[in-house]
Amino acid sequence: MCQLCAAKSSPWVGRRAFLLAAGTTVAGSALSQVNVGESSRLRSLVPANELEQAAAQQYGELLQQARAKKALAPESHPQLQRLRAISSRLILDAPRWNERARGWRWEVNLIGSQSINAFCMPGGKIAVFTGLLDKLQLVDNEVAMVVGHEMAHALREHARERIAKSQGTGALLSLGAQLFGLGQLGDIAANIGTQLLTLKFSRDDEIEADLVGLEMGARSGFDPRASVSLWEKMARASGGGTSGSTSFLSTHPSGPDRMRRLQENIPRVEGLYQQALARR
Repeated sequence: MCQLCAAKSSPWVGRRAFLLAAGTTVAGSALSQVNVGESSRLRSLVPANELEQAAAQQYGELLQQARAKKALAPESHPQLQRLRAISSRLILDAPRWNERARGWRWEVNLIGSQSINAFCMPGGKIAVFTGLLDKLQLVDNEVAMVVGHEMAHALREHARERIAKSQGTGALLSLGAQLFGLGQLGDIAANIGTQLLTLKFSRDDEIEADLVGLEMGARSGFDPRASVSLWEKMARASGGGTSGSTSFLSTHPSGPDRMRRLQENIPRVEGLYQQALARR
C-alpha cells in the first residue's frame, strides 16, 4: 500500500465518520472485460476478518492523528463531498470483484496534506490527500481512476497475498504462530496492522489494480481515457520536481509501459462506459 506521510496542519476542524454500505446489487452480470486471472490462493493463509479489523484500527488511528492536526476535512468540505460522490459510484461495482465487499463498512475521507497520495485499506477504508487533487489538478474522471485503482488493491486482496508471502519476516512471526494455534488473534492487529500503511505491492499487483480500476471506472460511467491522462500527470509530477511528498509516485511509478497497457485495454471497456452513460 502507498506509503503515507504525516498530514500537514490545516484549518479544518471536526467531522463525523462517513460510512457507506457496499452496494447489494450490481447492474448487469457481464463477465469482466479485462483479463486479470484468479486471485492468488496464498491469501487464504491470512484470515481476512482479522486483517480487515487490523486495517480498521490503523485507519482510525490515522484519522485521529489527522484530526489532532486539524487536517481532517469536515463533512461540509466541497472536495470531500466531491470525493465521496465519485467513490459511491465505484463502490456499487465492488461486489463484482469481491463478494466480501458487500459486508464492508466503506469509509471515504480527505486529509489535508501536501503529499501526493491515496490508499484503500482492506475492508474498504479509503483516504485521499489534498496534494493529489490540488497539485495534479485532477478532474472527476481522473479522481475515479485513482480511487478505483486503490479500491482494486483491496478488492483483489493484495495485502493478504503480500503478507502471506512475507511470513518469514520477524514482524510476522506472531501471524505464523496464530496460523498454528500458538498465538492470539489480537497479535495480528498489533503486528500486521502497523504494516498496512507501508506495504508495497508487486508489479503484478499494480497491473491488476490498473486494469480492475479501469473497468470499475468505466462501469460506473467514468471515461476510461482518463486513466492515461491521470498517469501522464503523475509522470509530470514525478519528473518535474513537484514540491511536497510524492509517496504515491514512489510506490506507483508511471512510465510508458503502464500507459501503453492502459491504452490497449481502453477499447475493452469502452462499451461498458457507453452503457453506463446511457443509464445515467
